[in-house]
Amino acid sequence: MKRIITANSGLLFIFLLSLFVFSLQICSADDDIHKDNIVVILDASGSMQDKFSGDRTKSKMEAAKAALQEVLSKVPDDTHIGLLVFSGANIRNEWVYPLGPKDTEKLIAAIHLPQPSGNTPLGKYIRIGANRLLEQREKQYNYGNYRLLVVTDGEASDADKVKHYTPEILNRQIRIDVIGVDMQTDHMLAKVVDSYRKADNPGELVAAVSEILAETGNTGTDIGGEDAFEYIAPLSSEIAADLIERLTTPASNTAIAVKQAEATPTRKTPPTKAPTPQRQDTGNQGTLWFVVILIVLSVIGFLIFRNRK
Repeated sequence: MKRIITANSGLLFIFLLSLFVFSLQICSADDDIHKDNIVVILDASGSMQDKFSGDRTKSKMEAAKAALQEVLSKVPDDTHIGLLVFSGANIRNEWVYPLGPKDTEKLIAAIHLPQPSGNTPLGKYIRIGANRLLEQREKQYNYGNYRLLVVTDGEASDADKVKHYTPEILNRQIRIDVIGVDMQTDHMLAKVVDSYRKADNPGELVAAVSEILAETGNTGTDIGGEDAFEYIAPLSSEIAADLIERLTTPASNTAIAVKQAEATPTRKTPPTKAPTPQRQDTGNQGTLWFVVILIVLSVIGFLIFRNRK
């Protein structure tokens, strides 16, 4: 027991210093560090002007606009929202509503801007949306939740980029939800992303958007102080050092690089299966580590106090 106390006492100062620096970072940040962030990627390709195959009352674009207007207007006011549109006619800026604080009036006006035209470069735009979320997560010290909501009615015209970027986005712990609008078969992302929903009529589209956005802000983890001590044993110096390393190493918010064009192969090679991305629940990582640090310090302090007695 004395060896454990001696080793951990030597690390106690480092823990306290790390905690102090971490607290200074949080205190110096503004009130936006706990905000949830949603980027909606809306397909405005030419096929979105078609009506639903089983419901001829509205076009797919009209239904998508109505669904986003109805649901996003009810999202909590402290949520950051961005609306990114690919293809489309008369779109001067692909960010029709840049990621930022929710302004319901401006958001509804932005939702009505896209007009269907062109193809479906989904891969390019999931990268743009993900990089904006990574940039925001860096500003928020990894607090909050970060997600992409893709609303599309067809397979991507740049499927190679979709296959390349999607695992990178998931491995950076950004959630991806996809809604397939009146598609005859499931989208290529159906079995890869965090959730996939089909919407074969306007009502199902509203329901799908509602179900996805209803989950915003509910992924945090709380640890009860009394229960925590039942699961925390006295730490060895190795475990304590590992905790210090994890605390002082921030989560990766590195931007996703543009996929380089592949050289023309000299011979055909069999396709390789992309590795399944490893996911981790993010929630509020900063809060979780803060609680872990307090528990560690409490255990160490208790052991030191008991030894002196």
